[in-house]
Amino acid sequence: MRLPKDDAPIRNRLEELAAERRRFGYRRLHVLLLREGLRLNLKRTRRIYKAANLQVRRRLKRRVALGRGNPPPTVGRLNQRWSADFVHDTPRASRRFRCLAIVDDFSHESLAIEVDFSLSGSRMTRTLDAIAEVRGYPETLVLENGPENTSLAMLRWSIDHRVRLHFIAPGKPVQNAFVESFNGKFR
Repeated sequence: MRLPKDDAPIRNRLEELAAERRRFGYRRLHVLLLREGLRLNLKRTRRIYKAANLQVRRRLKRRVALGRGNPPPTVGRLNQRWSADFVHDTPRASRRFRCLAIVDDFSHESLAIEVDFSLSGSRMTRTLDAIAEVRGYPETLVLENGPENTSLAMLRWSIDHRVRLHFIAPGKPVQNAFVESFNGKFR
């Protein structure tokens, strides 16, 4: 079937199909138009799709929200609560590196500082296991809600060692004050 020079009928049909199938982009809608017997090329479908201001919205990445909010206010003994945080720095004409600082909230003692260009969740669990060989495991570990902290390796580690992971609210470093104070002195 030949198409008219006017794009209005195609645009209307494209809008109808996009309303029915909201997760379909112009390529998949183009296939549906072809199945209906319309002969048009993909470039024309894309041009009409853009002119109609149709877009598939990007899905937001879901963040794991396990323990949120303020951690328990008082700490009465060693290994009750540890805090962990990352510090970033870029020396002149060099690659950016990261430091993982882990602090015991009761004694304010720095348990470990791990430095590398890349620190993944599995690397973090190895560091925590090395500390635990000497001191034992904490009851609670306070962390930011970053990708390395919510990784599968960290979640498995916390289940295996019965450590409660407590994630602070985004943009609230005050909820992880002990390690933030340490990071200020460390820099």
